[in-house]
Amino acid sequence: MGETKATNGAAAAGAGGFRAKMEHYMYSGEKKHVFAGLAIVTALFAVPWYFMTRGAKHQSHQDYMEKANKARSERLSSGQTK
Repeated sequence: MGETKATNGAAAAGAGGFRAKMEHYMYSGEKKHVFAGLAIVTALFAVPWYFMTRGAKHQSHQDYMEKANKARSERLSSGQTK
């Protein structure tokens, strides 16, 4: 009456869509899958961090305060020359 597919365990494990494969990778716990997951997460955080910090000179608090005091004194001295 109705047709049924005969699948054995090996064929069923190999056949599957993207979601089935991703679930296998996510929940298998195999060392290569864990390593690949760590590499992906590291790349997701490292790439934006690299682009945000390249070319930016990190200043200490003391450097910032010296620059702010200099700007403040210049602003105040230019205001008194009226």
